[in-house]
This record gives sequence, structure tokens and C-alpha cells, in this order.
Amino acid sequence: MEQTDTYHYNVMRRAIAAIDAAGDQPLTLADLATDMNMSPAHFQRLFSTWVGVSPKRYQQYLTLAHAKALLRDRFTTLDTAHAVGLSGSGRLHDLFVRWEAMSPGDYARDGADLTIHWGWFESPFGPALVMGTARGICGLAFAAESGPEPAMADLKSRWPQANFVEDAGFLTPWAQAALGQTGETQLHMIGAPFQLKVWEALLSIPSGHVTTYSEIAQSIGNPKAVRAVGTAVGRNPVSWLIPCHRALRKSGALGGYHWGLPVKRAMLAWESARIDAQADMS
Repeated sequence: MEQTDTYHYNVMRRAIAAIDAAGDQPLTLADLATDMNMSPAHFQRLFSTWVGVSPKRYQQYLTLAHAKALLRDRFTTLDTAHAVGLSGSGRLHDLFVRWEAMSPGDYARDGADLTIHWGWFESPFGPALVMGTARGICGLAFAAESGPEPAMADLKSRWPQANFVEDAGFLTPWAQAALGQTGETQLHMIGAPFQLKVWEALLSIPSGHVTTYSEIAQSIGNPKAVRAVGTAVGRNPVSWLIPCHRALRKSGALGGYHWGLPVKRAMLAWESARIDAQADMS
């Protein structure tokens, strides 16, 4: 990934802060550009190139009300999500994700005898820590809000008995596919059986669409387990690829996000903008 990706995300963080500070008053292109310390032309070009829509339109995706609009217009029931996710712009991402799960017995051993490679990469949402075994990516953390040390400590704590080896080169093909949104990447899902059910349900939600925690609970056959589903969503170690950012509360509230709510809002906005830009071109 190019260094400009983190620059883009930092600009977006400032845009979110400016929009929040303005309350219900929409900001003009000139206002937003001033808050970003950019000329209007530069700001317009930056966002139009990055996500394919104008800053004025992109502002709509960054507002807190956008989550409610997604629930109204792009809510996905998971019994049909898989079919939707296999066609056109409704695909999970622009890449193909293959996955396999660790056995419950191996998971119970806390990663003993498991070698996990790790490295840092640039992403559309700031610095990303990628971890992976020989079978695929098993961890993906975003450090723009938490910082690199807490992100590293968090992922390592998931599999405390594993052998961790710094080796970005080993991960580069998968990381470039995952963060660059092209090609194929592979996941090695390491979790408890209930968590794996929840994460598999998340994999069915198409890009640019959302679902609710209660819908996920219903889809895995345990409709009363909404709180447990929320916990499993929060423990997802492979953010973005297992798209926990697409799970919302029924009220339209974003809920929590392990790597920071600004990152969740940015992801939802980025996906919506890309889908709408593609629709405009078709």
C-alpha cells in the first residue's frame, strides 16, 4: 500500500471531527477544505479520486445519520445475503475471500505450536497490523485510534502460546489483496465455536450493506443471544475482512467498534461511496 493511504485516512478523521462539530449544519466545500487546511480544489480532487464522489456527497456518508439510512435502504437479512454477495457490486469486497477455521481443540490450546507471522502495512484506514499463519490471515488490526503498541498487544493476547515472528514479506500477497481490494486473500479463522458461527454470518454481508446484532443472532439459530453476538462481533480478530463494521444496533446506533468508532464510520462511508460511484458509472 502507498503512504498516501494513511494520509487519506487522517484527512477523513479530521473531516469527521469537523462534521460533528458543525452539528446539523451542513458544511460547504469551502468550509470543509478550510478545516482540512487545503484549497477547495485539492480537497475536491483528493476525495473524488479516492472514493469517486465529491466531498459534498461524501459528507453525507460520514454523518451519524448515515447508519440509520443504511438500515432503511441497505439492510440485509442474512438468509438472502449469501446470494446477494455473489453478484455484481454486492460482493463482499472486490476480492475473493477463502477461509477455513481452526478446530476447537487447537483453539483451546491458545495457539500452542502455532507460528504467526506479522507485519505493518498501509491501508485506507490508517496503519494496519496484519498477522497470519501458513493457512491465511488470522489477525487484522487498525492502529490509527489505538496506537501501534496496544494493537500489537491486543492481537497477541488472542493466542498467547503462539510463536510470533515479524515477517511482512510472508504476508505481503495476502495483505495487498485484502487492503488493496483486488485479487484473492485467505483467512485462517481462530476462535471458539460460537464466535466462528457469528463471524461466518458476518462474511455474508455484502459491501455497502448492513445488518443488526439481532438479525445475526436469528440467523445462527439463537435469537435470544443478542448480547453474546455483540461480544463475538467485538472479538473478531480479522477486522474489515470479517466485516464487523457492518453490524449495527436496531436503533441505527453504530454500537461499539474495537478499533475506534471513527474507523467504523470511515469504513461504512468508504464502502457506500464506492458503491454509489460505481452505480453512477453504470
